Formats: sequence, C-alpha cells, structure tokens
Amino acid sequence: MSVGATVNAHIQELGGGFMFSREAREYAAETGVDEFFGPYTRGRGGVLGEVDAEVVTAAFGFFPAQSIRASWESVPMPAAKAAHRYALACQDFGRRKLASFDEAPRLAELLEAVVAAADPAGLPLFAGWRAVPLPGDAPGRVMQLAHLLRELRGGLHLLAVRAAGVTPLQAVLISGSPLNDGPGQARWYGWPEPFEEISDEIRAAWRRAESITDDLIAPAFAVLGDDAGTDLTRLVAAAHTATFAR
Repeated sequence: MSVGATVNAHIQELGGGFMFSREAREYAAETGVDEFFGPYTRGRGGVLGEVDAEVVTAAFGFFPAQSIRASWESVPMPAAKAAHRYALACQDFGRRKLASFDEAPRLAELLEAVVAAADPAGLPLFAGWRAVPLPGDAPGRVMQLAHLLRELRGGLHLLAVRAAGVTPLQAVLISGSPLNDGPGQARWYGWPEPFEEISDEIRAAWRRAESITDDLIAPAFAVLGDDAGTDLTRLVAAAHTATFAR
C-alpha cells in the first residue's frame, strides 16, 4: 500500500477535526449564523473568492446545489475574511491539541514537502488553500497542512468518482463519514429522499474510484522517498493519537 493510502484515514480525521472544534464554533459565532453549514461553507469555500454558489457546489462536489446555495448565501462575512478566520480556527485547534507533540516540526516539514509536490490541476479548493499562508509555529502548521492534504484527497476523489461513473450522491451513500452512515450523511448534506438502492455494480465502481484516488495521490507522497515516507506514516499516526486522545 502506498504512503498516501496508508495515512489517508488519519489525515481525513486530523484535517477535518477542527471543523467541529471550539475554535470553529468561535469563528461561526463571529459570522452571526447559528448553524454549522453556513459558516463551514463560507469558510472552506472562501478561498474561491466572491463567486456564485454554483462555483462552490462544483468545487465541493458531494453536496446538493440547493444546500450549498442556501449555506453560502446565509453568511454575510466576506469570503476572504471567512477563509482567513477558518484558517485561524484550524491553526488554533492544532496549537491546542499538539502543543506537547515534540515531533510537530518534523511532521510539518514532511507534510509541507508533500503539499508542495502535489499537482493542483483540477483541484480548485486545494489550490486555493495552498495559497493561504502557513503559520510559523509547528502545531498550527501541522493542522493546516493536514487540512490541505484532506482537500487534495477530496478533490482527487471527486475526479475519480466521476471517471468511474459514480454520482456524488452514490459516493456519499456508500462511504458515509466517521460520524454517519451513508444515508445519514446524505440526509445531513440535504440530498432529497428517497435514496436509491446501491447495486453491487455501483459499489464495485466506487471501489475502483478509491483505487484511482490512491493512484492519483501517490506521486505527491513519492517525493519523500522510502525512509521519509515511513517517518511520515509514524508521525501522522502519533499526531492523530495526540489530537484525539481523551
């Protein structure tokens, strides 16, 4: 298994954990919108600029258009400011969770090498977030880089899903999330019911998409070489433990 595939589960949780953190709730309170999806959509998509909601829908990929439009347009905070505050929430989450993680500087160095090596073609959210300055401290840097790699994987997976003939809704119904099963996640995103039954053929196509995603992301991680790749795998797992230890 490639390094990118090996670290995927931990990166998904590391890079997304801040979205439900106290730091993210503080940012959301500043927007004046008392629900999750508005601040989330405006913050995550803010790197795209003051665009029509259809552009955000295209970039996010796995959400229904009506949910994105309602969320994007519900937050009066300018897109650039929302992205900046979203980045600060991510960084502050890292500072709180990884303050005692002594190997954060080395992990940040390795993650940054992967991010720099990635090809942004067809990945507007990854490209937008890569243009956001990184903080100087290692804990905040690690978390923002994990968020970046999460955007890299998500964008590549969207391309792979479409290439495999799977619809975004079908992908959600199959994969769900760490918080929800597939139908629960689709419902939370705002996809209208009733949901289709997922056939064995569609499920097999989704597995092909997962394999394609692994292939597409592998070159970015290959820049590390074997020894550094092994080091990255170990450090990502350790950072995940440090972040989510209770």
